Order: sequence, then structure tokens, then C-alpha cells
Amino acid sequence: MRSLSSWSFTSSALVALGMMATVTSPIIMSAPVSAQVNAPTPAPAPTPAPAVTTPSFADVPADYWALPFIQGLAARNVIAGFPDGSFRPNQPVTRAELAAMFQKAFTLNPVRQLPPEGFRDVPSDYWAASAIKAAYEAGFLAGYPNNLFQPNQTVSKADAITAVASGLNLSPSGSVEQTLSTNYVDAAQIPSYATNQVAAATQANIVVNYPDVKTLNPQGGLTRAEAAALLYQALVRLGQVQPLPGNVAAVSYIVGGNPQTTGDIVSIAESSGSFTTLTSLLKTAGLADALRQPGPYTVFAPTDQAFAALPPDVLQQLQQPENRETLIKILRYHVVSGDLPANKLTSGEVKTLEDESVNVKVDTANNQIAVNNASVIQPDVKATNGVVHVINQVLIPPELAQEQKPEGQQAGVRVKKNYIAVAGNIGLGGNTALGSGNFAVTSKFGITNNFSIRPGAVIGDDTVFLVPITFDFAFRPTDIGGSDAVIAPYVGAGVAIGTGDDTDIGLLLTGGVDYPLSSQFMITGSVNASFVDDTDVGLMLGIGYRF
Repeated sequence: MRSLSSWSFTSSALVALGMMATVTSPIIMSAPVSAQVNAPTPAPAPTPAPAVTTPSFADVPADYWALPFIQGLAARNVIAGFPDGSFRPNQPVTRAELAAMFQKAFTLNPVRQLPPEGFRDVPSDYWAASAIKAAYEAGFLAGYPNNLFQPNQTVSKADAITAVASGLNLSPSGSVEQTLSTNYVDAAQIPSYATNQVAAATQANIVVNYPDVKTLNPQGGLTRAEAAALLYQALVRLGQVQPLPGNVAAVSYIVGGNPQTTGDIVSIAESSGSFTTLTSLLKTAGLADALRQPGPYTVFAPTDQAFAALPPDVLQQLQQPENRETLIKILRYHVVSGDLPANKLTSGEVKTLEDESVNVKVDTANNQIAVNNASVIQPDVKATNGVVHVINQVLIPPELAQEQKPEGQQAGVRVKKNYIAVAGNIGLGGNTALGSGNFAVTSKFGITNNFSIRPGAVIGDDTVFLVPITFDFAFRPTDIGGSDAVIAPYVGAGVAIGTGDDTDIGLLLTGGVDYPLSSQFMITGSVNASFVDDTDVGLMLGIGYRF
């Protein structure tokens, strides 16, 4: 088990974990369409973009009931404000606007096709034409008789809930009547065509009612604030955003409450669909036990999207064994000792477990928290051993940040892929220097993230030069002596050049492992077999300098 408070080249302390956007006719939607929404899988790192900040709106004060929902969706670009800086939370939502929100919030997979002529009242150049088509084909929204969509019609709350439940393919369990009568004082006002979907959404903790959690107001117009709450809870259901912390006032308006994930920091990370990259890095490095300890710890946790915004290939490079120390430095830079919820954070320098400070900026007027260049998009995710603040950018320790980077691009990191080593060769049979005990030199030069050239020589009476190209596996945690060791196997082939009486060239087969000791040094071991005149086999063990 590793400790978060200690650090050495051979035993890291780890680490940080990261944990860190309708139908209105009973005739059309009496039979819900199966759909539709898949949680997105991790994608290759895109071209880096400028850091995204969490928007604030002049008419959404810090104590506004729907603030966490609005900020959560605004940070994902699902919803946006108006040019005058307002959000207009009480403004009714039209069917066209709801379709546009669906298109931005979900991955819409078609389950049916819109006829080529489309809807009569949605011209091809209408601003929301593509969103309406996508929402219709994914089963979220439907049309009216006579091939109408009525894009400018205000959506009722019952119809909005029905659309989300249909699109997510939710089905109620148990008695629909009991679910509705138990949760809503106005259950009798729910249209008959919407009862199954409203019951299913209620059981899924998607419905949000303000100011009275038991009053649905099903036939009232859906406001922009209510739309934000509904869509946020739908994304919680899909595992794409974190549930609101239990101490946030908005939770009291969620029908049935938010099912809260309990457990230590690692358990919470594993249960979320938004932090697969960080949890994978933690496990790959063999450091999961550290953040299961009592702590307490405060973690500034980047999302999967934050890691995807790193320069191309950086993630792959960081997972190479020779860059393990760099990876751990980055992760530790996200962890602070102690429990620091949002109301205890103040502007200034905060020292991390990497012994370097992050710059915290607290803007109480706009209810914003920034850490270096990252914005906190979800504060106060509680764990049994601390608290997590979800951020939208990976934090890079100053010593690792590249001195120069393109404007608007997140800093990269320097990683070490190469080494030169001195070694001893133990001969296992043959007539050349490879087959007997001799001094040797070897090296590694990374060609790509998975392939390297490893030139070397076994020096003796019949010196042999070895020039293999190898496939390098990702580093793997291995239990050695009761503690985690990280090794990187490789296999390859190339040429062996004998320098005896005549220069002969033959096939070379090689396989071995690299084990990083620190950012400067590593151990390497390999078995080499050459086929020049005869078969020669040698075991090579060495220590190398990384660069």
C-alpha cells in the first residue's frame, strides 16, 4: 500500500483522482418509441481548445433554486444565455427550443426516419430544423396530425417529462397510480397519455418541482429553469454528470431526492461515468489504495473531457513506464491534504501533495471557483474520506509545463521515452560474445508510443551488434515483494551483426522488461537470441539513464 504523504523515486505517494450537458398529443405518443441515447465512449484526444469557463448570468443569483442545474448544463454547452448576459429562467420553452436542447444534451441515435418532405411548418432553413429532425428520429418528440410539428408552441411540463422518459426508454415499475398519487398532490391533472412516462421519470429521480416538491403543475408551461433541471437529472441518470451533493438546496426539489453515491474517493470515481480516464490511470499506476485511506483529502478532479483536451498523444505517453513518475506528479498536483469544501476555500495559494501550490480564485459575487486556469464545474462531491471538486481542465505542475505552447492551448508535459544503459551479458550458449559473459551497452529510442528501436552491443572477442525494433506494451502493475512494481514488457526482432573474422548478419529475436526507478534511471532486462553462424543466446541486465 502506498501513502499519499510520502514520495520517493521508487515508491510514489499518490495521487490524485479525478473524479473527477415532446410530445403534446396523446394520439401521437400513446406508444413510446424505443430509442436512442448512449453514454458517450472515450474518444481520441481532439485538437486542444481554449479552456471553458462556467458561465454566470445576471438574472440567476447565487441563491437561485435552479443555479446548480443551469450552471451544470451551461458548462456542457447544452444551454446558453442571451446577448444581454441574461438567462431568463422563467421564460417558457417552445418545442423547437426543447428539440435544440435535446440535440445538445444527448447522443441521439435514430430509431425511425422523418419522411423526406419533413414537417409542413418546419422549413428546411428553419433555425431548429436539424434539431427537430434529430429529436423526432430518436423518439424524443413527435408531430401532430396533418404533418405538423408546431415548433413555436410552448411545451407543458408533463409533455417535456414524457419526451425525456420516451427518449431514454424509461418504463415504470409497480403501480403507476400509486407512484403518482404518492408523489404529487395534483396527480389527477396529469394527462392520461403521460401517466406511464411521468411515473417512470419519477422513479428515475428525473422530475424536479419548485417551489413545492409535491406539486407537479403538469399542464403549466415548462420554463427554461425547469428545462435545465429536467435535462440535468436525465444526464445524472445516464451517468454523464455527477448527482448534486446532498447539502445543495436544489436537491430538496428533486422528487424522491438524488440517490447519493457513498464511499471513499475511489469508490465514487468508479461509480461515475464521467471520470473513466482518471480512475483508469489510478488503477494502472497501482495506486488505488492510497485514496481509500481515511485522509481526509480534497481532490480537484478533471473530467474525461478535460483529459481529452490535452495535446495529442500525451495520455499515451504518460502511460509508458518511463514516464510513470511524471504521471504521478501530475496526479498528486490535484490533491490537497485536508477536507476543504467550497465554503472553506479562499482565494490564494493552496499547497498540494506534490509540494507545489495551485492558485485558487473564489468569486463570491458570481458563485465561481477557479483553480489555476480550470473552473470548478461541480463543487462539493462528498466522500467518506474527503471532498471532490470537479474541474474542466487538467492541472499541470509548473515544473512539467512546456515553456511555450500555442495560444489558447492547454499546457503539455515533458515525458521521457528514451534511455541509454550499461549492462552485463550472461551467455546461455553460442560462439559469439552474446553467448558468453561480457560487458554490454543497450539503449531505447521511442519511434511511436508503442514501437521503439533498441540498438546495443555485446563487447568481447567476437563483438555482436544488436539492432532490434520492439513492440512496447503499456506498463503493468505487478505485485513484487508485497508492493506494487510497474514493469513494461516488450518483444521484437531485428538484425544481429557479428564482427569476427568476417562480418556476418543474422536474425535477432528479443524480449524483455523495463522497470523505471525514477525520472532519471531505470532497470532493463532482456533475453536475446541471434542466428548468425550458429544460435547464440544471452541474458542482458542493465541500468539506464533516461532522457
